[in-house]
Amino acid sequence: MENAPLARKSDPSHRTVVTIGGTATVGGHDLLIVGGPCAVEDAEQMEQVATRLAQAPVQAIRGGVYKPRTSPYAFQGLGQAGLRILDDLRQRLRIPVISEVMAIEQISAMVAHVDVLQVGSRNMQNFELLKALGRIEQPVLLKRGLAATLEEFILAAEYILSHGNRQVILCERGIRSFDTYTRNVLDLGAVVALKQLTHLPVIVDPSHAAGKRELVPDLARAAIAAGADGLIIECHPVPAASVSDARQALDLEEMLTLVESLRPIAAAVGRRVISPRRELAIL
Repeated sequence: MENAPLARKSDPSHRTVVTIGGTATVGGHDLLIVGGPCAVEDAEQMEQVATRLAQAPVQAIRGGVYKPRTSPYAFQGLGQAGLRILDDLRQRLRIPVISEVMAIEQISAMVAHVDVLQVGSRNMQNFELLKALGRIEQPVLLKRGLAATLEEFILAAEYILSHGNRQVILCERGIRSFDTYTRNVLDLGAVVALKQLTHLPVIVDPSHAAGKRELVPDLARAAIAAGADGLIIECHPVPAASVSDARQALDLEEMLTLVESLRPIAAAVGRRVISPRRELAIL
């Protein structure tokens, strides 16, 4: 590259802390825990998710409204109606929301309704989309492509950074392998390497890596032990009834149990799982 790379560390202590929705951070001492369903299905579902997860130290809610699906006949998301549900949630409960953007024309509406715009693995090298996200002021969660090298992943982040947006969060979500037992292979070596190579926050998505809910808790704990700055985990009030990714979603009680189990691991690696936001827990 002709210009100096913006994602690379300038020194070992160089660390970027990204603020999310004015109430949460990622990249510092405190871990960021994000939970929620693969897809926003209706207002009642999201209300149930947000109020229950407020009883755990979950700092942000995830929920897709534009869904990239392998089959064109699968549920594609609620679109604008889903954005209105997320916006109502974040306004009333004062909790940040994260949702995936798939196209440049979706950005303006999403900026008005969500706190973090996620780039899914299929779009990691959608360079025009990355450039456009570099011109907004909100954080971008960039997921690693399913067959991307670390160099390609970092350069994808450079597209956003080089166009002005310095609030980039990297996400390891598993890479494709020959083994079909898990959905993908969670590359925890990549987490360690990225923390050494870049100053950007690095979180882990064990749900998409595992594809099986019974594997998610141990992978989540391993990610924190490996130095991840946080987790984004799929959970649903009734996983079996989820319109997408039902097999990998935890139920809400399992999510609460998992988050509590992270506390001693976080402490062992010099991090902290913050206390629940009690004012939300009683809503």
